[in-house]
Amino acid sequence: MNDAEYAAMYRVEDTLWWYVGMRRISEALLSARLRPGIRVLDAGCGTGGNLRWLSRFGQAYGVDLAPQAVRFCRQRQLTTVSRASILDLPFKDESFDLVTSFDVIYHLDVADDVTALRELRRVVRPGGAVLVRVPAMDWLRSEHDTAVHTRQRYTVTELEGKLARAGLVVEKASYANTLLFPAAAVARLAARGPASEGAHGDERSDVRPAAAPVNAVLGAVLCLEAMWLRRARFPAGLSALAVAVRPEGAA
Repeated sequence: MNDAEYAAMYRVEDTLWWYVGMRRISEALLSARLRPGIRVLDAGCGTGGNLRWLSRFGQAYGVDLAPQAVRFCRQRQLTTVSRASILDLPFKDESFDLVTSFDVIYHLDVADDVTALRELRRVVRPGGAVLVRVPAMDWLRSEHDTAVHTRQRYTVTELEGKLARAGLVVEKASYANTLLFPAAAVARLAARGPASEGAHGDERSDVRPAAAPVNAVLGAVLCLEAMWLRRARFPAGLSALAVAVRPEGAA
């Protein structure tokens, strides 16, 4: 990402409706697996907001390729963070009960997303789970994608297929950020300018503070989705998520 995006993320990651609501959604999908004492890896931990959340459930480790991200994690007093690529994780096989990857494998720096998913599979124990979240639907590309160096946006079907190719069994997959999807799609299409893939200049992402009433309302919408996602699967949304399991006895 552009350097300024890490600073923007660090400022709002604990309070902005999107981060808070997406953590609620992740917790809903992982409710049966977030038991006390687990070992968790957040692969591509960014500035550490999700890693700090995961540390409530056990021993949480993080890696990120960007030195700026690692520095912000240290400012959060997170001491189990190292600089590494999701394509070459510095951990032994079967080291974790749960591995998460929030908006990482879509990135231009990840040359092969299936290879990255195989690496997540390598470090999770048999019977353990991998949660992957990615931006959804390539036709929704916007200035935000340019600012955060998006390689591609995914459909849920694409994500499920790539997890299967990596040797993981999908337990649940869905779109998310669905209730806000129609308005967001219209806004992105209306604001779309000339194609700018590969040109990373001063574009600004959607990561910015929101007025308190707006932040509260939008956060409540995602919390409502989190409740529904315990039992439902949404047909469209701004994000795609999947929980997949490494089969027992798999080599």
